[in-house]
Amino acid sequence: MTSRSQARAAARLAAVQALYQQQMEGTPLARLLNEFHQHRLGREIEDDQYAEADVDFFDDVVSGVDARRDEIDGRLAANLADGWTLARMDKTMLQILRAGSYELMARADVTVGTVINEYLDVAKAFFDDREAKFANGILDAVAKEVR
Repeated sequence: MTSRSQARAAARLAAVQALYQQQMEGTPLARLLNEFHQHRLGREIEDDQYAEADVDFFDDVVSGVDARRDEIDGRLAANLADGWTLARMDKTMLQILRAGSYELMARADVTVGTVINEYLDVAKAFFDDREAKFANGILDAVAKEVR
């Protein structure tokens, strides 16, 4: 993995964490971005060294999801199985799907395979293979609609 792809992988993980924080605490976007810039990205927290993240990429994903949340959520909801709603979904998984969907919709510079594989890696950091397969299915469906 090149240093650029490592920096983007770190940015994606941080974006999911930031979006989760925003969902749970209602942190305004500017404060959220500033907090991650100052205290999280590439910093050591409780003896864990966070990888240097691509800050511009992080900002784009977080800001893009924030700006297009309704559009993204509509697309995600349309791809859920009957009887499922975004409200029933695990909050971390929802942020993974939002961030991945945003990249598929807005970042034509990143290949579909890269987006899906990267967010599957994020999903596997939090969930088992069954949930990772769920994320794969949803992101694949979104990719087919938007690319």
